[in-house]
Amino acid sequence: MEQRFFYCPVCGGALIKSCLNGRQRLVCSKCGQINYENPIVGVAAIIRNSKGQILMAKRAPGLTYEGLWCIPCGYVEYDEDILAAVVRETQEETGLVIEPLEVYAVHSNFHDTKQHTVGIWFKTKIIAGKVLPGDDVCELMWSDINNPPVLAFKTDEYVLKQLISDEV
Repeated sequence: MEQRFFYCPVCGGALIKSCLNGRQRLVCSKCGQINYENPIVGVAAIIRNSKGQILMAKRAPGLTYEGLWCIPCGYVEYDEDILAAVVRETQEETGLVIEPLEVYAVHSNFHDTKQHTVGIWFKTKIIAGKVLPGDDVCELMWSDINNPPVLAFKTDEYVLKQLISDEV
């Protein structure tokens, strides 16, 4: 485990490495607070048009995997429900207002060795809006799920393969 934090968020004491329940953890040397490094939760919107194409987002310059494509996605805020997060992130990135219909897939993402995330993909329905690239996106396109552009994330590949399999 690469140490990313050095001081306790509760009291400011130094964090020390300790073995707890067979796992290496960082524990505060002053107050005993255990620093759990949990994954961050992300959401993604599977948006299909009447032709069965899926909306794909090209990642903006400055982001990890810039210039590569992904299913529109983003992080859940600390105090935010996952349904609200997928609606918010979709509107920020695509200009579309969507309704989440169902959880379609859940995957652990190990794309970034410094940050483990858990992604939740939702099937959605467009309610309103116009497709316009926004926050974190430089381009949007409707893509055939059988012939997607070069993808940023392996987990999006899994989701597309699952969609293809479900349609057979």
